[in-house]
Amino acid sequence: MTGISRSKVADLIAAGDITVDGVVPGKSDRVEADALIDITMPKPANLEPQPTPVHAMEVLYEDEDIIVVDKPAGVAAHASQNFDGPNVLGALLASGVRLTTSGPQERMGIVHRLDVGTTGAMVVAKSELAYTMLKRAFRERSVTKVYHALVQGHPDPMSGTVEAPIGRDHRHQWRMAVRADGKPSITHYDTLEAMAGASLIEVHLETGRTHQIRVHMSALKHPCVGDDMYGADPRLSERLSLERQWLHAVRLGLHHPRTGHFMQFQSQYPQDLRHALDLMRSGLM
Repeated sequence: MTGISRSKVADLIAAGDITVDGVVPGKSDRVEADALIDITMPKPANLEPQPTPVHAMEVLYEDEDIIVVDKPAGVAAHASQNFDGPNVLGALLASGVRLTTSGPQERMGIVHRLDVGTTGAMVVAKSELAYTMLKRAFRERSVTKVYHALVQGHPDPMSGTVEAPIGRDHRHQWRMAVRADGKPSITHYDTLEAMAGASLIEVHLETGRTHQIRVHMSALKHPCVGDDMYGADPRLSERLSLERQWLHAVRLGLHHPRTGHFMQFQSQYPQDLRHALDLMRSGLM
């Protein structure tokens, strides 16, 4: 059942499309040895990138090999089974950008990703050369990825490194968690500013696991403000009118895949993050 979420499997059972020895199973039914499981699989969703304009997505840099965008909130990197909203690839296609065909069809040109709710600088490969070189650069950790996060409370120590493996949270399929059998994950952080109830931190990622910053800060008991999924106080999110985690990819540094010159791109905080930060700084929260 690789590639299908637990909720999708539950939907298949509810629709009678999964039987065990000819009977639709009930909740928590155990499967015995030698049981025959019959599954009527749904037709695979078409994940081929489709032009989908995203007018709020600014281009920070573009040449024949790469394009660096300032990804807005609510926009995925690419289409997926579990998200049918706008995505970066669709927005680029809608604006006439030609991308490499390297990689899986639904992820052509994608060499790294930002969460749907995370904003900031993101690079996409336009040429075959760029795709190959950038994939290698991310794999070898030679790309500089710097984030700013507003986290609850005050981390102690104020600067440090979190080295804890991350894997899928089997209790909640859509979440990640610190797990002994997870993939090695390293996050470096420095406190930039402390205020009543929260701290603005700068984060340097040494690895790039799914939800890495959110999981590691939650493990330290300092979840990103607004990140209800990973333990943030929903009352604070409501008071700040924040509908996502306060997390922004502020700088991205890489060696150009063709020239080898080091390039750095910077993204400013979007309006919703600036507003929430101003409220926290005011001490009114």
